[in-house]
Amino acid sequence: MAIRFIRERKTDYIWIIAGTLLMALATNLFYSPANMIPGGFTGLAIILQHVTRPVIAGGLPLWLGNLILNIPLLLVSIRIRGWRFVLKTLLATGVFSLWLFLIPEYALAADDLFLTAVIGGALMGAGLGFVFLGKATTGGTDTVAAILQRALPHVNTARIMPVLDGVIVLLSIWIFGIRISLYAVVTVVLNGRIADAITTGFRNSSMAYIVSDRYEEISEAVTREIKRGATLLKGKGAYTGTDRPVLMVAVSKRQAPLLKEIVSEIDADAFMIVTDASEIRGEGFLQFTKDEV
Repeated sequence: MAIRFIRERKTDYIWIIAGTLLMALATNLFYSPANMIPGGFTGLAIILQHVTRPVIAGGLPLWLGNLILNIPLLLVSIRIRGWRFVLKTLLATGVFSLWLFLIPEYALAADDLFLTAVIGGALMGAGLGFVFLGKATTGGTDTVAAILQRALPHVNTARIMPVLDGVIVLLSIWIFGIRISLYAVVTVVLNGRIADAITTGFRNSSMAYIVSDRYEEISEAVTREIKRGATLLKGKGAYTGTDRPVLMVAVSKRQAPLLKEIVSEIDADAFMIVTDASEIRGEGFLQFTKDEV
């Protein structure tokens, strides 16, 4: 058990380090040179850097601005969620600031705002997704989103963030202008979608609900052919009032076509609903851990 715990922690740290590296690359090579606000405290740090240039040569460094902005939020997080949650956030915030310090700012596509928005959004989204896989946040709006997610457990953290980031992008219009801010909206949406895909979409499964008089045959075939279990739910037709058992089957994306084929071969008149399941935990799927965010 201890060895497994250490291995899981080691994997989490690898995700955090890799994720913050990608985020820093997006910030120093794309966003900051183009004055594009990606939302979050990273965007606020870029704004701080810009407005402090008259008094500080080159403006307030991004790594320092990121730390200054996150300190009050981390203190609030400790009170709300406790030290166990904040420790990884402290690590992620510190490593992200370190990467910002080590990676020099260099404009790879400053004259191409579309390219900046797309590549920057892809890097930032992937980085955020990796950090989330490490069961951490990098402070800023992702920490705010993680806190809000406790009150909204049905909403994925990566889906709350674009809303918060959008507010920051709107606030940046008066500093950098509407044109750059419109491209910033593109990058905020893109990094949110990619982060969401990494944390849930890449391990999406399918959930099928099957109504058929031959449910026993279908259940046996699912167990035999796909090696998945099926759960029998009690159902009743609203119009006829007759009992209609419903089979609930969870399968991977690759197994969904085979499930449809099995049902159609046994009962072509079966009523079947197949829907996406962003996360399934339990035997044969993801396992619960004691260190969930």
